[in-house]
Amino acid sequence: MAQRKKPQPKRKPMRIKAGDEVIVIAGEGRIGKTPRKVIQVFPREGKVLIEGVRVVKDTPPKGQQNNAAQQPDFIEKPQPIDASNVALWDAKAKKPTRIRMKIEGGNKTRVAARSGEGL
Repeated sequence: MAQRKKPQPKRKPMRIKAGDEVIVIAGEGRIGKTPRKVIQVFPREGKVLIEGVRVVKDTPPKGQQNNAAQQPDFIEKPQPIDASNVALWDAKAKKPTRIRMKIEGGNKTRVAARSGEGL
């Protein structure tokens, strides 16, 4: 008998986009209130890749180890963290903020909840 796949839990829509300034509010990488840039977003997994947070060292692939004089022994790769552990940074208020959606002329735009400024 064929096994059924478990249904994936529905996640809220991601309101953080690549290129946004965020601050890590929980978990690994929580160092002060330093805003960091989002490199990539994984909406299906609910994760984000943030510059300089959760960086691991990895060895280069075997085919690339021949040029040892040009490449370092290890490659630093950032690993994704859960999107619930980050908050968008409001540059105007200089504090973390939530995101609201505002409809203007039939277009949805993201607005910072703290200052009301468009993102």
